[in-house]
Amino acid sequence: MNNEHLRNIAIIAHVDHGKTTLVDAMLRHTKTVIKHGPEGGNLIMDSMDLEREKGITIKAKNASLIYGDHKINLVDTPGHADFGGEVERTLRMVDGALLLVDAKEGPMPQTKFVLRKAIALGLPLIVVINKIDRPDARVDEVVNKTFDLFVELNASSKQLDFPIVFTSAVNRTATLDMAKPGTDVSPLFDTIVKTIPPPDVTPDAPVQLLVLALAYDPFKGKMGIGKIQAGSLRRAQSLMRIAHDGTRQTGNAMALLSYKGLERVEIESADCGDIVAVAGFAEIGIGDTITDPARPTPLPAMVIEEPTLRMTFAVNKSPFAGREGKYVTSRMLRDRLMKELETNVALRVTETDSPDTFLVAGRGELHLAVLIETMRREGYELEVSQPEVVYKDVEGEKMEPYEFLSIDVPANYQGTVIDELGRRRAELQEMAQTPTAELHMEYLITTRGLLGLKSALMKRTRGTAIVHHVFDAYEPVVSDLPPQEPHGSLVSMEDGASTGYALMNAQERGEMFIGPGVPVYVGMVIGQASRDRDVELNICKQKKLTNVRSKGEETTDAVVPPREMTLELSLEYIGPDELLEVTPKSLRIRKRVADAKLRIRAAREGPSTE
Repeated sequence: MNNEHLRNIAIIAHVDHGKTTLVDAMLRHTKTVIKHGPEGGNLIMDSMDLEREKGITIKAKNASLIYGDHKINLVDTPGHADFGGEVERTLRMVDGALLLVDAKEGPMPQTKFVLRKAIALGLPLIVVINKIDRPDARVDEVVNKTFDLFVELNASSKQLDFPIVFTSAVNRTATLDMAKPGTDVSPLFDTIVKTIPPPDVTPDAPVQLLVLALAYDPFKGKMGIGKIQAGSLRRAQSLMRIAHDGTRQTGNAMALLSYKGLERVEIESADCGDIVAVAGFAEIGIGDTITDPARPTPLPAMVIEEPTLRMTFAVNKSPFAGREGKYVTSRMLRDRLMKELETNVALRVTETDSPDTFLVAGRGELHLAVLIETMRREGYELEVSQPEVVYKDVEGEKMEPYEFLSIDVPANYQGTVIDELGRRRAELQEMAQTPTAELHMEYLITTRGLLGLKSALMKRTRGTAIVHHVFDAYEPVVSDLPPQEPHGSLVSMEDGASTGYALMNAQERGEMFIGPGVPVYVGMVIGQASRDRDVELNICKQKKLTNVRSKGEETTDAVVPPREMTLELSLEYIGPDELLEVTPKSLRIRKRVADAKLRIRAAREGPSTE
């Protein structure tokens, strides 16, 4: 296909502003897809189970469609900064982007994050104001705020002159004028063809392709995905792979695949500017260059921002180890983490002095939580520690990560939020009232101050706070930041199964994490104590049998339902002396040292280093 009729675009936005829904509308309009996924439902591009459950995009995905005589390669990118590695790679493949903004919420923290990346690369942008069908939409105000954000991020004069398309992705309509309701998404396609330029490539030069994503096929093996920056490719062509560390390897293009809709299809050749997958190199990795062996020319490697949080991943050593998982050894854990490094470019894995413990660093709590949940669903058993901030030393000064935080909360909780954020040394940047009478507050806060914030706000605002945050920059360490408030845990002092009789007595000491009939072991955390010290409890105690009443008369009517501890809440809860046991079926918090007397002795001598 002529390069003049080719467009490569990414869709970037904040979490849950409708990126994936808009891509679905575009695919359906061009008859690219009729039915896909469970029962032909929406969110065609959300193919991972975790994506469907959380309602967010985690992995960037490619698709292509034909509109008139133009081929449009679409990439649906994550909206959360924790998956910023995916965003950064994606933007290197495309020649323009759609910036999607919610007509009610306006520009949000991740909007700023992805827009900064796109502006730095000089990409032309189309602003898409989505969800205009909402009764509380405030379109004019959102357009003005979006323009202000472009100015704040030092956009060029050409980028500031952006076209605006108003859409309702769920209704599959678009319009260029709010006074004229749309009937389909054709106005969006016309704006893409007019605004986004064809690929800026050199077709007469030797072939060059920078690998920015990987795919695997059981017959073709590992494949590198990227945009052909120069020359053209054909099947069986002699090629050279230049790794990011400079090593070189020759081979052939065993297979060449392009996107047709959501599927990869084999092709004989591909022109300059197209996004393709190339098979033929078993050791291919992200950041490698595929080029002509006669005139090998590497492309500049991409730079991915460094991790901000880390935690230890270790083999599960609890008394219940090996009962529920399929992969439980240190070798299996190491192989899985090393495999993750091939595609998860923002992740860092370091081996420690202990052969069964690994230090894993990522872009945030969600980034690490998604990795843990993915491994859990694959059948792995492991235990992880409390997240820690990654510090940097810049010109002899210790620096720590800061994040931009936005909170939407009912006005009657204003004092509660300000009190909690003030204690964590957060700096208020902006506070305004929304049309729905809620308060919108923006803060600058250290990543240390963010740890445990979400669960604390959920508790203090009765679950009404909406919290978003994104990495901002590394700044000098805050010396007077108070440590996290210590929490006391209710700890089991017996092996066995919990009983309703014991729970009725135990719930007076705090909030329970488990209900009746749950297997427990010594040292397992079964709840949060009402005081800031640990309390040992016999949670397996049963009512004694007498000649007046029988054991069967025990009732559990008075047992308060336990707090549901998800993976994210468990990671926020665990303290420095605790570990989170993760298995395919269970999440259990336990003390590093099971025996209470040894814990007291260890606390006197200093922190545990298990």
